[in-house]
Amino acid sequence: MEEKTSTARIALKYGVLAAVVTMIYSTILYVSGLGQNKVLSSLSYLFMIAAIIFAMKDFREKNNGFISYGEGLGLGSLMSAVLGVLSSAFTLFYMKFIDNTLLSQGLDQIREDMERQGKDDAQIEQAIEVSQKFMTPGFVFVMVILGYVLTGFIVSLVIAAIMRKDKPVFE
Repeated sequence: MEEKTSTARIALKYGVLAAVVTMIYSTILYVSGLGQNKVLSSLSYLFMIAAIIFAMKDFREKNNGFISYGEGLGLGSLMSAVLGVLSSAFTLFYMKFIDNTLLSQGLDQIREDMERQGKDDAQIEQAIEVSQKFMTPGFVFVMVILGYVLTGFIVSLVIAAIMRKDKPVFE
């Protein structure tokens, strides 16, 4: 009887790999002062997409060239969850022990954006007050995880459909 490749093992491998790459990239952004740049920050999702593709290819190779849609979707989603938890933990660690001004920089960015939009002081203060309630470490931890999991699930829906190669029924 042939042994089936574990999606969990591959998801863990590529989730950790993507998390390490994302952590290095995020650290470079934070140190260079570009951590508040939305375009550069969102590029970290490209690492996740690449990791999902490589994970599905690896699984398919180890599974005699076959991967079902469900296996691909599960693999990509689980890999994204691993990436999300590790990246979220790193973000909290970074905010708490390395640069505790990160949240205040985010609030400053919100203030600048609203001033550029021509909002009055009362609107800006109200937005800052509301934003502060959502910029707690616990909320950030959960939102980073949810961001990666939801994005990973949606990306996996597409990639699993493209990478899918079912075993023939009568083989």
